[in-house]
Amino acid sequence: MRISTWRPVEKSSSETNRRERFVYARLERTASGQVGATRNRPPLTTDDSDDAVGSRKRLRRALLIAGVVILSVLVPAMASAQGALEQYNPLSRDNLSVSLKMLSILTILTLAPSILLLTTAFPRIVIVLGFVRRALSTQEVPPNQVIVGLSLILTFFVMGPTFNSIKNEALVPYLNGMPDGEALEIGLSHLRDFMWRQTDPESVDVMISLSMEEVTDDTELTLDQVPIFTLIPAFMLSELKRAFEMGFMIYLPFVVIDLVVASTLISMGMLVLPPVLISLPFKVLIFVLVDGWELIVSQLVASF
Repeated sequence: MRISTWRPVEKSSSETNRRERFVYARLERTASGQVGATRNRPPLTTDDSDDAVGSRKRLRRALLIAGVVILSVLVPAMASAQGALEQYNPLSRDNLSVSLKMLSILTILTLAPSILLLTTAFPRIVIVLGFVRRALSTQEVPPNQVIVGLSLILTFFVMGPTFNSIKNEALVPYLNGMPDGEALEIGLSHLRDFMWRQTDPESVDVMISLSMEEVTDDTELTLDQVPIFTLIPAFMLSELKRAFEMGFMIYLPFVVIDLVVASTLISMGMLVLPPVLISLPFKVLIFVLVDGWELIVSQLVASF
């Protein structure tokens, strides 16, 4: 058997020259401190290194100046704040009263929508306008935003005298130094007067009977004898009752139009055609001809 011997492969002179040039270039970059640089990047010159050192010095100087300025501003502020905290006593009478006032203001702002719904003319107005839209069978026309906006404007219009009385007799004197309890009592008295004028005696009797309060049957109830938490639900019951009564009266003419259109379609044999498609234009036409919106708004305002 013939045993083959290993012989080194002779490299060509061109490959050897390329390797030597690569080694020499590597040594030159190592000597100039650019081992991690890319192959095509030129070595840094003396001017570039001087610029880098100068920029670092300027950066250190700017940071030092900024730190001195910040410390000169913060140290006196922290000292004054520490002194104020040492003098502040949250349990003192003045500070406690301010905290309670802020808490009461935030509570009133949170409950403002509920107060608007429970103690003003807003429920009756928005319910009646909702009945008008349902009676016209216009689905989402006018949209909810329009109905709520019109209801709010009419509410402020109706409640204008009451709000002016509260402003002149309670809010302005309170800002001028009137005690809190007196101002609150005056403001509530004006709201109680408005709610009492719009509340049915039957609703008041129902709420008083539910509250288990002892009232003599011989004498007629007065406003001072009815607590505020009994008057508010009685007022809401009366408002719902009146709103539904007005909604029923608004519905009647439109129901008549629907009945006439439906009977006409049945007599003509058009059983598949929905009566709403035919009655809707007639209802809108009649509503516009009689100035329906002006009539409803005027009657709503006059009902208060």
